[in-house]
Amino acid sequence: MIAIPAIDLRDGACVQLVGGSYAHERVRIDNPVRVAQVWEQLGFRQLHIVDLDAALGRGSNAGVVTDILAATRAEAQVGGGVRDEDDVERVLDDGAHRVIVGTRAIEDPGWLESAADRFPRRLVVAADVRERRVVTRGWVRTLPRDVLDVVEELNAFQLAGILVTAVHREGQLRGTDLPLMEDVADAAEFPVYAAGGITTTNDLRALADRGVTAAVVGMAFYTGTIDPRVAAEEFGE
Repeated sequence: MIAIPAIDLRDGACVQLVGGSYAHERVRIDNPVRVAQVWEQLGFRQLHIVDLDAALGRGSNAGVVTDILAATRAEAQVGGGVRDEDDVERVLDDGAHRVIVGTRAIEDPGWLESAADRFPRRLVVAADVRERRVVTRGWVRTLPRDVLDVVEELNAFQLAGILVTAVHREGQLRGTDLPLMEDVADAAEFPVYAAGGITTTNDLRALADRGVTAAVVGMAFYTGTIDPRVAAEEFGE
């Protein structure tokens, strides 16, 4: 398993939000390009970049994303505001290795099938989960389906993976939802990326033991709760 540093973009800065709430910003760094370069220098070979403003329709950090992709050689997966196939193509053309698609991918299976056929194994579907239910549209809409039912449907598509975020743990440094991640890893026929609440290197080891392919780590790295150097040595590849 590998650990992937998260670079969440808001108003041109790299931020970390507690529970995904714009009102509770705990970390802000004004030079996201430098942040990405530092992660690469520490030994991380992949980056997870999300444009929060684009995701919520509050603006765009597309220029910052392009600058990060140009400034590093790390393999990046990029998301936030990707709502049609032209958006996917643009992000890939800018240098992303994978594109994260969220709400539309979950709510519109026909669109996802078309996009996955056009960009086979380049799309990562973001499934944000609260108490086993998938939530969309910035975590304000709860779907009446268990996440495992969604995973079963997604198995039909040529995906690069699924990103499962335990939103009930996000940014709170209380540990991740291991039973959830284990069940998803058992059910999925593609790589599973875990996020939300990852707090210690033991969390990373536990995810690896449960078959998770990669862990996206944000708050724990930025606050030093997990030493990034130690994590890069053990989970950098």
